[in-house]
Amino acid sequence: MTITFKPKLLLPILLAALSGGAAYAWVHTRPTGYGEQFISGNGRIEATEIDVAAKLPGRLQDILVNEGDFVHEGQVLAHMQVKSLDAQRAEALAQQQHAQAGVASAAAAVAMRESDRQAAQAVVAQRAAELEAARRRLARSDTLVRDGAASAQELDDDQARVSAIAAGLRAAQAQEAAGAAAIEAARMQLQGARAAVTALDATLARIQVDIDDGALTAVRDGRVQYRIAQPGEVLPGGGKVLNLVDLSDVYMTFFVPETVAGKLAMDGEVHLVLDALPQYVIPARVSYVASTAQFTPKTVETANERQKLMFRVKARIDRALLQKYLPLVKTGVPGVAWVKLDSQASWPAALAVKVPQ
Repeated sequence: MTITFKPKLLLPILLAALSGGAAYAWVHTRPTGYGEQFISGNGRIEATEIDVAAKLPGRLQDILVNEGDFVHEGQVLAHMQVKSLDAQRAEALAQQQHAQAGVASAAAAVAMRESDRQAAQAVVAQRAAELEAARRRLARSDTLVRDGAASAQELDDDQARVSAIAAGLRAAQAQEAAGAAAIEAARMQLQGARAAVTALDATLARIQVDIDDGALTAVRDGRVQYRIAQPGEVLPGGGKVLNLVDLSDVYMTFFVPETVAGKLAMDGEVHLVLDALPQYVIPARVSYVASTAQFTPKTVETANERQKLMFRVKARIDRALLQKYLPLVKTGVPGVAWVKLDSQASWPAALAVKVPQ
C-alpha cells in the first residue's frame, strides 16, 4: 500500500510535529524550582480596606479629597449637612434653659415650705407653753375651789381654757405635719426638675456627637481608593462615601496544596516576587493558614490545579517596611509567594531579599 502526501498537508503536519516536540521538551526539561524545601503560589497584593460612611441619613455636603490622595488619621475627608441637627440643638438648648428655670423655682418652693414649717413649729411650741401654763392654773384653781377660796365658775373657765389651748396645739401640730409633707413634695419637684436638666444635657451631648459625626474623618492613614458618592446625594444611614486602603497593612493571599499546608508554620518566612517588579524580592511572614480546604479560584491557578483541594494562606508584609516605601505601595499587583518549608534551608540567591534603595 502506497501512501501519498499532498504538498498542502505537509506543512501543517510538520508544524504540529515540531510543536508537539517543543511541548514535550518544555514539560520534561523546564526548571522544577528551587528544591522540595520551597514551594510557590500565585496571588495578588491586597490591603485592609475601610469604608468611610455616613452615620445618619442625610445629604452629602462636600468631599475634600480625590481618588489616589494619601490621608492621615483624624483628617476630615467630607461633610454631611447638619442643618436639622443644628435646629434640634437650638430646641434642646431652649428646653434646657426652661428646665434650669424650673430647678430654680422648685428650689425656691422648697425654701418657702421649710420656712412655713419653721413657723408652724414655733406655733406648736407656743401652744405647748400656753397649754402647760393653763394646766398649772387649772391645778391651782382646783385647789382653791376645794378650799373654798375660789368659785366653781373660775374652775370651769380654767378647764375650758385648757381644752381650747390643747385643741390649738393639735391644730398647730397638724399644720407642722402638713408643712413637712409640703417640703417633701417640693423636694420631689426639685429632684424632677434637676432630672429634666440632666436629660436635656444628655440630649445636647448626643446631638453634638451627631453633629461632630457629620464631619467624616479618616480612622487611620491610607490612600483614597474610590469616591463612592458625590456631593449633593442623599445617603441612608451607613451610606458609603469613600473607600480607603490601609497601605501599612498589606498582604498577599495565595494557595498551597493540602499536602503542604500542614508543613507551614505561623510567622514562617515568605518571599514575594511581584510581576511588576521582578528584580525585587519582598520579605513577608505567614499570618494565616485556612483551617479547611477549598477549591482554588480560577484566577489563581491552572485548570488542572483547580481540581485539587487547596488551603488559603496569607502572607503579611512588615509594617515598618511598608511605611518606608509607602508611596510605592500598590494593591492588586499580581505576583508569586515563595515559602520555605524547611527552616534550616537557605534561600537561593534568586530569592534573597532585595528591596528598593
